[in-house]
Amino acid sequence: MKNDRHYQHPMLVNAQKIKENGIAVLDDVRELPSGKEPFTSPDYVICIGHRGNMQMTYDDMPDHSSKQTVAVVFPNHTLRMVSKSDDYLATLVVVDASMLDDPLLRIIGQMRYRYEPHPWVELNHREYSVIMHLVGVMRETANIDIPNRQHFMMSQLEFFMRLLSYYRSIKLGETADEKRISSQFRNNLAQHYREHRDVGFYAEKACLSPKHFSTVIRQETGHTAAWWIHSHVVAEAKALLQLRRDLTVQAVADQMGFPDQASFSRFFKRETGLSPTAYRLSM
Repeated sequence: MKNDRHYQHPMLVNAQKIKENGIAVLDDVRELPSGKEPFTSPDYVICIGHRGNMQMTYDDMPDHSSKQTVAVVFPNHTLRMVSKSDDYLATLVVVDASMLDDPLLRIIGQMRYRYEPHPWVELNHREYSVIMHLVGVMRETANIDIPNRQHFMMSQLEFFMRLLSYYRSIKLGETADEKRISSQFRNNLAQHYREHRDVGFYAEKACLSPKHFSTVIRQETGHTAAWWIHSHVVAEAKALLQLRRDLTVQAVADQMGFPDQASFSRFFKRETGLSPTAYRLSM
């Protein structure tokens, strides 16, 4: 086993490369970039486990990464390592969040409601081998100096995500078709969560009653509309508290659309069990 004493996490070493290239394949991943401290990524991260096991929490829920598992972790979700085996090893495909505006990669956004509640799926040996072959193609493309390299990598990533979605649909019973109501809800929530945190607003956008709307969202995603609204607001608030330490809690409350710091603090503590200040100090 390699000596971890001087180990530098590939996401930290290649931060500028990720920003410049948009997509990066990072090998020799042995732990979270923050070690045992909580980690919230501003980027989309695909993690492919090769060997060993890492026990962690995903938004405070128990989870793990192990041999032949693949996870798609969306920005602003918090991971915390609980323990890991000495031989743990993984590869990451890191996608700068700005890349998801490209039409080729909209498929990742469409999958948000499938992956956010349950990011991990375990593959069999053949599926894992195919996935790693595609990762190898992306790795080699990243090292070739050719025109339109980024476009080629986006096309490869799009195929990768479609194949992974197919594997998940078989193992987890997910439907392959885009879910119209939850897709519309996702887009509306991303646009309006600062001003509207009530189910009724989003139900009206979908031309449904709040009760029927929430039933449809639960059927399509496994969670109620209220759960998604609160989860989205909490994830955004956590990201600001952790990544923007220059902002006061009042400034975070303002950016999140709360009328004052007190109402933001009450909401945050009700949802997380910690005050915003206590959460920031725990990071």
